[in-house]
Amino acid sequence: MRPVKSSTTMERKEKTTHTQPAAYVQKYIVKNYFYYYLFRFSAALGQEVFYITFLPFTHWNIDPFLSRRLIIIWVLVMYIGQVAKDILKWPRPSSPPVVRLEKRVIAEYGMPSTHAMAATAIAFTFLISTMDRYQYPFILRLMMAVVFSTLVCLSRLYTGMHTVLDVLGGVLITALLIVLTYPAWTFIDCLDSASPLLPVCVIVVPFFLCYNYPVSDYYSPTRADTTTILAAGAGVTIGFWINRFFQLASKPAESLPVIQNIPALATDMLVLGVTKFAVGILLILLVRQLVQNLSLQVLYTWFKVVTRNKEARRRLEIEVPYKFVTYTSVGICATTFVPMLHRFLGLP
Repeated sequence: MRPVKSSTTMERKEKTTHTQPAAYVQKYIVKNYFYYYLFRFSAALGQEVFYITFLPFTHWNIDPFLSRRLIIIWVLVMYIGQVAKDILKWPRPSSPPVVRLEKRVIAEYGMPSTHAMAATAIAFTFLISTMDRYQYPFILRLMMAVVFSTLVCLSRLYTGMHTVLDVLGGVLITALLIVLTYPAWTFIDCLDSASPLLPVCVIVVPFFLCYNYPVSDYYSPTRADTTTILAAGAGVTIGFWINRFFQLASKPAESLPVIQNIPALATDMLVLGVTKFAVGILLILLVRQLVQNLSLQVLYTWFKVVTRNKEARRRLEIEVPYKFVTYTSVGICATTFVPMLHRFLGLP
Protein backbone atom coordinates (compact mmCIF):
# COMPACT_ATOMS: atom_id res chain seq x y z
CA MET A 1 0.00 0.00 0.00
CA ARG A 2 1.33 3.43 -0.91
CA PRO A 3 -0.08 6.97 -1.03
CA VAL A 4 -1.04 8.49 -4.38
CA LYS A 5 1.34 11.28 -5.33
CA SER A 6 -0.67 14.05 -6.90
CA SER A 7 -1.87 17.55 -6.23
CA THR A 8 -4.97 16.03 -4.64
CA THR A 9 -3.12 13.53 -2.48
CA MET A 10 -4.18 15.32 0.67
CA GLU A 11 -7.54 16.91 1.41
CA ARG A 12 -8.45 18.87 4.48
CA LYS A 13 -11.00 16.91 6.48
CA GLU A 14 -11.93 19.44 9.12
CA LYS A 15 -10.96 22.83 10.44
CA THR A 16 -8.57 22.70 13.34
CA THR A 17 -7.16 25.13 15.84
CA HIS A 18 -3.47 25.77 16.29
CA THR A 19 -3.45 23.32 19.21
CA GLN A 20 -5.31 20.51 17.50
CA PRO A 21 -3.50 18.08 15.19
CA ALA A 22 -4.66 18.26 11.61
CA ALA A 23 -6.83 15.40 10.36
CA TYR A 24 -6.30 14.42 6.75
CA VAL A 25 -7.76 11.96 4.32
CA GLN A 26 -5.10 10.41 2.13
CA LYS A 27 -5.82 8.65 -1.10
CA TYR A 28 -3.90 5.43 -1.37
CA ILE A 29 -3.50 2.36 -3.54
CA VAL A 30 -3.71 -1.10 -1.97
CA LYS A 31 -0.98 -3.27 -3.47
CA ASN A 32 -1.47 -6.37 -1.29
CA TYR A 33 -5.09 -7.10 -0.39
CA PHE A 34 -4.16 -10.04 1.85
CA TYR A 35 -2.20 -7.81 4.24
CA TYR A 36 -4.74 -5.03 3.91
CA TYR A 37 -7.73 -7.12 4.99
CA LEU A 38 -5.71 -9.15 7.50
CA PHE A 39 -4.58 -6.08 9.41
CA ARG A 40 -7.87 -4.20 9.07
CA PHE A 41 -9.54 -7.24 10.61
CA SER A 42 -6.80 -7.49 13.24
CA ALA A 43 -7.30 -3.82 14.12
CA ALA A 44 -10.99 -4.55 14.73
CA LEU A 45 -9.95 -7.14 17.34
CA GLY A 46 -8.78 -4.26 19.50
CA GLN A 47 -11.85 -2.08 19.04
CA GLU A 48 -15.18 -1.72 20.79
CA VAL A 49 -17.02 -4.01 18.37
CA PHE A 50 -14.85 -6.93 19.52
CA TYR A 51 -15.20 -6.29 23.25
CA ILE A 52 -18.98 -5.83 23.18
CA THR A 53 -19.27 -9.22 21.47
CA PHE A 54 -16.44 -11.35 22.88
CA LEU A 55 -16.79 -10.43 26.57
CA PRO A 56 -20.59 -10.92 26.79
CA PHE A 57 -20.35 -14.12 24.75
CA THR A 58 -17.73 -15.43 27.19
CA HIS A 59 -19.99 -14.62 30.12
CA TRP A 60 -23.17 -16.15 28.69
CA ASN A 61 -21.74 -19.20 26.94
CA ILE A 62 -18.35 -20.13 28.39
CA ASP A 63 -17.56 -19.08 31.97
CA PRO A 64 -18.81 -16.08 34.02
CA PHE A 65 -15.76 -16.42 36.27
CA LEU A 66 -13.48 -16.05 33.27
CA SER A 67 -15.39 -13.10 31.84
CA ARG A 68 -15.18 -11.25 35.15
CA ARG A 69 -11.41 -11.64 35.27
CA LEU A 70 -11.07 -10.49 31.67
CA ILE A 71 -13.24 -7.42 32.24
CA ILE A 72 -11.49 -6.34 35.45
CA ILE A 73 -8.02 -6.56 33.90
CA TRP A 74 -9.27 -4.94 30.67
CA VAL A 75 -10.72 -1.98 32.61
CA LEU A 76 -7.54 -1.51 34.65
CA VAL A 77 -5.24 -1.69 31.63
CA MET A 78 -7.38 0.58 29.46
CA TYR A 79 -7.76 3.24 32.13
CA ILE A 80 -4.01 3.44 32.73
CA GLY A 81 -3.33 3.47 29.00
CA GLN A 82 -5.86 6.20 28.26
CA VAL A 83 -4.65 8.42 31.09
CA ALA A 84 -1.02 7.88 30.07
CA LYS A 85 -1.83 9.14 26.58
CA ASP A 86 -3.20 12.45 27.83
CA ILE A 87 -0.36 12.89 30.31
CA LEU A 88 2.50 12.10 27.93
CA LYS A 89 0.87 13.77 24.91
CA TRP A 90 3.09 12.04 22.38
CA PRO A 91 1.80 12.65 18.86
CA ARG A 92 0.79 9.91 16.46
CA PRO A 93 2.95 9.23 13.39
CA SER A 94 2.96 12.14 10.94
CA SER A 95 0.74 11.84 7.89
CA PRO A 96 2.31 12.05 5.33
CA PRO A 97 4.44 10.00 4.96
CA VAL A 98 2.32 7.54 6.97
CA VAL A 99 -1.08 6.65 5.53
CA ARG A 100 -3.70 6.59 8.29
CA LEU A 101 -6.47 4.11 7.67
CA GLU A 102 -8.59 5.07 10.67
CA LYS A 103 -10.29 8.40 11.32
CA ARG A 104 -12.10 8.32 14.66
CA VAL A 105 -9.09 8.20 16.99
CA ILE A 106 -6.82 10.54 15.03
CA ALA A 107 -7.40 13.25 17.64
CA GLU A 108 -6.01 11.00 20.39
CA TYR A 109 -2.35 10.92 21.34
CA GLY A 110 -0.19 7.92 20.49
CA MET A 111 1.82 6.65 23.45
CA PRO A 112 1.03 4.01 24.59
CA SER A 113 -1.04 2.00 22.12
CA THR A 114 -4.18 1.02 24.02
CA HIS A 115 -5.04 -1.46 21.27
CA ALA A 116 -1.77 -3.26 22.01
CA MET A 117 -2.41 -3.02 25.75
CA ALA A 118 -5.96 -4.38 25.57
CA ALA A 119 -5.07 -7.19 23.17
CA THR A 120 -2.14 -8.30 25.31
CA ALA A 121 -4.22 -8.09 28.49
CA ILE A 122 -7.14 -10.09 27.05
CA ALA A 123 -4.94 -12.75 25.44
CA PHE A 124 -2.68 -13.47 28.40
CA THR A 125 -5.34 -13.06 31.10
CA PHE A 126 -7.37 -15.64 29.18
CA LEU A 127 -4.29 -17.88 29.03
CA ILE A 128 -3.49 -17.62 32.74
CA SER A 129 -7.10 -17.87 33.93
CA THR A 130 -7.87 -21.05 31.98
CA MET A 131 -4.77 -22.98 33.09
CA ASP A 132 -6.45 -24.39 36.23
CA ARG A 133 -9.95 -24.66 34.79
CA TYR A 134 -9.64 -26.24 31.37
CA GLN A 135 -7.15 -28.72 30.05
CA TYR A 136 -5.80 -28.25 26.57
CA PRO A 137 -2.20 -28.17 25.32
CA PHE A 138 -0.21 -25.32 26.83
CA ILE A 139 1.62 -24.73 23.55
CA LEU A 140 -1.74 -24.23 21.84
CA ARG A 141 -2.84 -21.78 24.53
CA LEU A 142 0.40 -19.85 24.28
CA MET A 143 0.31 -19.75 20.47
CA MET A 144 -3.25 -18.43 20.50
CA ALA A 145 -2.32 -15.64 22.94
CA VAL A 146 0.82 -14.68 21.02
CA VAL A 147 -0.86 -14.72 17.61
CA PHE A 148 -3.85 -12.69 18.81
CA SER A 149 -1.81 -9.98 20.50
CA THR A 150 0.79 -9.88 17.72
CA LEU A 151 -1.81 -9.40 14.99
CA VAL A 152 -3.42 -6.50 16.85
CA CYS A 153 -0.02 -4.91 17.53
CA LEU A 154 1.10 -5.19 13.92
CA SER A 155 -2.21 -3.79 12.72
CA ARG A 156 -1.49 -0.54 14.60
CA LEU A 157 1.69 -0.13 12.54
CA TYR A 158 0.06 -1.09 9.25
CA THR A 159 -2.87 1.29 9.72
CA GLY A 160 -0.46 4.14 10.48
CA MET A 161 -1.90 4.85 13.92
CA HIS A 162 1.17 4.08 16.06
CA THR A 163 4.93 3.86 16.01
CA VAL A 164 6.88 0.77 17.05
CA LEU A 165 7.70 2.54 20.33
CA ASP A 166 3.99 3.15 21.03
CA VAL A 167 3.21 -0.53 20.54
CA LEU A 168 6.17 -1.81 22.56
CA GLY A 169 5.34 0.64 25.33
CA GLY A 170 1.77 -0.66 25.47
CA VAL A 171 2.86 -4.30 25.59
CA LEU A 172 5.47 -3.70 28.31
CA ILE A 173 3.09 -1.67 30.48
CA THR A 174 0.49 -4.43 30.23
CA ALA A 175 3.02 -7.14 31.05
CA LEU A 176 4.08 -5.18 34.14
CA LEU A 177 0.47 -4.69 35.24
CA ILE A 178 -0.31 -8.40 34.87
CA VAL A 179 2.76 -9.35 36.91
CA LEU A 180 1.96 -6.83 39.66
CA THR A 181 -1.74 -7.62 39.94
CA TYR A 182 -1.66 -11.40 39.49
CA PRO A 183 -1.14 -12.14 43.22
CA ALA A 184 -4.35 -10.21 43.95
CA TRP A 185 -6.57 -11.82 41.30
CA THR A 186 -8.11 -14.33 43.70
CA PHE A 187 -8.75 -11.59 46.26
CA ILE A 188 -10.40 -9.43 43.60
CA ASP A 189 -12.65 -12.36 42.63
CA CYS A 190 -14.08 -12.35 46.17
CA LEU A 191 -14.81 -8.62 46.36
CA ASP A 192 -18.36 -8.99 45.02
CA SER A 193 -19.38 -10.52 48.35
CA ALA A 194 -17.08 -8.55 50.62
CA SER A 195 -19.42 -5.79 51.78
CA PRO A 196 -22.89 -4.32 51.20
CA LEU A 197 -21.09 -1.01 50.59
CA LEU A 198 -19.25 -2.36 47.55
CA PRO A 199 -21.75 -0.94 45.00
CA VAL A 200 -21.31 2.54 46.48
CA CYS A 201 -17.53 2.35 46.17
CA VAL A 202 -17.77 0.90 42.68
CA ILE A 203 -19.92 3.83 41.58
CA VAL A 204 -18.19 6.69 43.40
CA VAL A 205 -14.53 5.87 42.63
CA PRO A 206 -14.84 5.31 38.86
CA PHE A 207 -17.14 8.33 38.47
CA PHE A 208 -14.62 10.49 40.33
CA LEU A 209 -11.83 9.22 38.06
CA CYS A 210 -13.88 9.99 34.95
CA TYR A 211 -14.93 13.45 36.10
CA ASN A 212 -11.33 14.33 37.00
CA TYR A 213 -9.82 12.92 33.84
CA PRO A 214 -6.70 14.81 32.64
CA VAL A 215 -7.66 17.93 30.70
CA SER A 216 -6.63 17.88 27.06
CA ASP A 217 -5.65 20.85 24.87
CA TYR A 218 -8.57 20.06 22.59
CA TYR A 219 -11.50 17.67 22.47
CA SER A 220 -10.78 14.04 21.75
CA PRO A 221 -12.84 10.88 22.32
CA THR A 222 -10.38 9.66 24.97
CA ARG A 223 -12.37 10.88 27.99
CA ALA A 224 -15.63 9.51 26.60
CA ASP A 225 -14.07 6.14 25.84
CA THR A 226 -12.49 5.97 29.29
CA THR A 227 -15.85 6.76 30.91
CA THR A 228 -17.48 4.03 28.85
CA ILE A 229 -14.87 1.48 29.93
CA LEU A 230 -14.92 2.35 33.64
CA ALA A 231 -18.71 2.47 33.67
CA ALA A 232 -19.00 -0.93 32.00
CA GLY A 233 -16.57 -2.36 34.55
CA ALA A 234 -18.55 -0.80 37.39
CA GLY A 235 -21.79 -2.21 36.01
CA VAL A 236 -20.35 -5.70 35.69
CA THR A 237 -19.01 -5.60 39.26
CA ILE A 238 -22.37 -4.42 40.60
CA GLY A 239 -24.11 -7.10 38.55
CA PHE A 240 -22.01 -9.83 40.13
CA TRP A 241 -22.66 -8.32 43.57
CA ILE A 242 -26.42 -8.35 42.90
CA ASN A 243 -26.22 -11.98 41.84
CA ARG A 244 -24.45 -12.91 45.08
CA PHE A 245 -26.48 -10.69 47.42
CA PHE A 246 -29.85 -11.89 46.10
CA GLN A 247 -28.53 -15.42 45.50
CA LEU A 248 -29.31 -15.26 41.81
CA ALA A 249 -26.16 -17.24 41.04
CA SER A 250 -23.84 -19.40 43.06
CA LYS A 251 -20.29 -18.34 43.72
CA PRO A 252 -17.86 -19.98 41.32
CA ALA A 253 -15.14 -22.12 42.81
CA GLU A 254 -11.76 -20.45 42.96
CA SER A 255 -10.33 -23.33 40.97
CA LEU A 256 -12.67 -25.75 39.27
CA PRO A 257 -11.59 -29.33 38.73
CA VAL A 258 -9.67 -29.45 35.49
CA ILE A 259 -11.89 -30.47 32.60
CA GLN A 260 -10.12 -33.37 30.94
CA ASN A 261 -11.77 -33.04 27.56
CA ILE A 262 -13.36 -29.87 26.23
CA PRO A 263 -16.65 -30.86 24.55
CA ALA A 264 -16.64 -30.88 20.77
CA LEU A 265 -18.56 -28.07 19.12
CA ALA A 266 -21.85 -29.73 18.15
CA THR A 267 -24.60 -28.13 16.08
CA ASP A 268 -27.06 -27.89 18.98
CA MET A 269 -24.41 -26.27 21.17
CA LEU A 270 -23.62 -23.75 18.44
CA VAL A 271 -27.29 -22.90 17.92
CA LEU A 272 -27.81 -22.49 21.67
CA GLY A 273 -24.78 -20.21 21.97
CA VAL A 274 -25.82 -18.03 19.05
CA THR A 275 -29.40 -17.81 20.38
CA LYS A 276 -28.26 -16.79 23.87
CA PHE A 277 -25.90 -14.24 22.38
CA ALA A 278 -28.58 -12.76 20.09
CA VAL A 279 -31.11 -12.49 22.93
CA GLY A 280 -28.55 -10.89 25.23
CA ILE A 281 -27.27 -8.37 22.68
CA LEU A 282 -30.80 -7.30 21.76
CA LEU A 283 -31.64 -6.63 25.41
CA ILE A 284 -28.35 -4.77 25.94
CA LEU A 285 -28.91 -2.57 22.89
CA LEU A 286 -32.44 -1.80 24.05
CA VAL A 287 -31.28 -0.89 27.56
CA ARG A 288 -28.41 1.22 26.22
CA GLN A 289 -30.69 3.22 23.93
CA LEU A 290 -33.38 3.77 26.55
CA VAL A 291 -30.99 4.79 29.32
CA GLN A 292 -28.94 7.01 27.03
CA ASN A 293 -31.99 8.89 25.74
CA LEU A 294 -33.43 9.29 29.23
CA SER A 295 -30.16 10.43 30.82
CA LEU A 296 -29.47 12.92 28.02
CA GLN A 297 -32.98 14.32 28.30
CA VAL A 298 -32.60 14.80 32.06
CA LEU A 299 -29.19 16.45 31.70
CA TYR A 300 -30.32 18.70 28.84
CA THR A 301 -33.25 19.86 30.95
CA TRP A 302 -31.08 20.34 34.06
CA PHE A 303 -28.45 22.41 32.25
CA LYS A 304 -31.00 24.13 29.95
CA VAL A 305 -29.41 22.88 26.76
CA VAL A 306 -31.17 22.65 23.40
CA THR A 307 -31.92 18.99 22.75
CA ARG A 308 -30.68 19.06 19.16
CA ASN A 309 -27.34 20.58 20.17
CA LYS A 310 -25.03 17.60 19.61
CA GLU A 311 -21.98 19.62 20.63
CA ALA A 312 -23.43 19.82 24.15
CA ARG A 313 -22.73 16.12 24.57
CA ARG A 314 -19.03 16.96 24.72
CA ARG A 315 -19.41 19.17 27.77
CA LEU A 316 -17.86 17.58 30.85
CA GLU A 317 -20.98 17.91 33.00
CA ILE A 318 -23.07 16.15 30.33
CA GLU A 319 -20.71 13.70 28.65
CA VAL A 320 -19.42 11.97 31.78
CA PRO A 321 -22.78 11.48 33.59
CA TYR A 322 -24.71 10.23 30.56
CA LYS A 323 -21.94 7.88 29.46
CA PHE A 324 -21.43 6.60 32.99
CA VAL A 325 -25.12 5.96 33.69
CA THR A 326 -25.65 4.36 30.28
CA TYR A 327 -22.79 1.89 30.39
CA THR A 328 -23.17 1.07 34.08
CA SER A 329 -26.71 0.02 33.19
CA VAL A 330 -25.35 -2.02 30.29
CA GLY A 331 -22.91 -3.83 32.60
CA ILE A 332 -25.63 -4.63 35.14
CA CYS A 333 -27.96 -5.79 32.39
CA ALA A 334 -25.34 -8.08 30.85
CA THR A 335 -24.45 -9.84 34.10
CA THR A 336 -27.82 -9.91 35.89
CA PHE A 337 -30.86 -9.40 33.67
CA VAL A 338 -29.66 -11.20 30.56
CA PRO A 339 -28.94 -14.46 32.47
CA MET A 340 -32.37 -14.11 34.12
CA LEU A 341 -33.95 -13.74 30.69
CA HIS A 342 -32.03 -16.79 29.46
CA ARG A 343 -33.42 -18.85 32.35
CA PHE A 344 -36.93 -17.52 31.73
CA LEU A 345 -36.72 -18.54 28.06
CA GLY A 346 -35.35 -21.97 28.98
CA LEU A 347 -31.89 -21.33 27.55
CA PRO A 348 -29.45 -23.20 29.87
